[in-house]
Amino acid sequence: MDRPGPLFERAAILGVGLIGGSLALALKERAVAGSVNGYDSDTDNLLEARELGAVDEAFGCAGDAARGADLVVVATPVGYTGAVLREAAPSLSPHALVTDVGSTKAAVVASAQSLVPGGRFVGGHPMAGSEKGGVAAASPYLFENAYYLLTPTGETDPDALAAAQGLVRAVGARAVVLDPFEHDQLVALISHLPHLVAAALVNTAGASHRAGRALPLAAGGFRDTTRIASGPPAVWRDIFLSNRQALAAALGMFRDQLDRLERAVLEADAGTVVELLTRARTTRESLPEHGRDYLPVQYEVLVTVPDRPGSIAALTGILSRAGLNITDIEILRVREDSGGTMRLGFESAGAQSAALAVLEQHGMASRKARNGG
Repeated sequence: MDRPGPLFERAAILGVGLIGGSLALALKERAVAGSVNGYDSDTDNLLEARELGAVDEAFGCAGDAARGADLVVVATPVGYTGAVLREAAPSLSPHALVTDVGSTKAAVVASAQSLVPGGRFVGGHPMAGSEKGGVAAASPYLFENAYYLLTPTGETDPDALAAAQGLVRAVGARAVVLDPFEHDQLVALISHLPHLVAAALVNTAGASHRAGRALPLAAGGFRDTTRIASGPPAVWRDIFLSNRQALAAALGMFRDQLDRLERAVLEADAGTVVELLTRARTTRESLPEHGRDYLPVQYEVLVTVPDRPGSIAALTGILSRAGLNITDIEILRVREDSGGTMRLGFESAGAQSAALAVLEQHGMASRKARNGG
């Protein structure tokens, strides 16, 4: 049987940093595009993308990279998306799917729709990333099972949206369709505000006259809470400013919560402190692991794996040979010298039951988990 052709004959990635480079690698790894053009204002980064095999041809001009492409992805920081798209616009094919990967959408979508004719622009935001930047940190597997938010409007060509959804599936991600303004309000709460707070926490500790003695003692809690503060400052500057109204609203709500805790602590109001902490704990523990409101139910299996090299590969190999496709995988906990627990997701109850039977045959302790997270 002939292998189906790629979804796109030629893709152009305008900005080959972490996200753009990862998308380029995914397009090539999964044969989603016949060839990939690359553009980046950073010449060294662009050459590295070529050396790593992320792009087939490197261009110093966005318009040259976009010419003849049936998929054009603007993967620059949001502060540069409009300028890069304007540079590329005269070279765009009328039938090309044009999208972006920015963390804010309302302003970007409004600008792009005036530049891309025929409703062929579909705003995009893969909810995946790393504190590390540049194509050197890129991975073709970055989007595996990640939310990939798409933000069409009433002007969007339905065929363009369908193509964007096909792209998302092809790189292993899960498409969620949102209104651009709703997108910005939601990510302000669960992405932009946490980064702002993490930066403020680090700066608070760093500004203290006790920083020299306190920071060397920073352990799991402080490091985990502030990990995202290591993100590229210029990238987050553009995100904050682009989404400033939604972020300001989220920050106001956060300030109210902080004030309530401050008053309760200063007044030694133990009941209110416990109430607020309990509410936070309950909400945190009820977070859906797989987005039940947006994604199909996952049928899950918890399995204990031994603490030895190759155990995870052996586990996935057993299931693969049985014809069972793992749609999601997560390491829940690892205990030194005694192994750990993994959560495996399957698409159906039948696959879940079959996986349990196969694992039992191989002597691996496993049990059903609650479906859908």
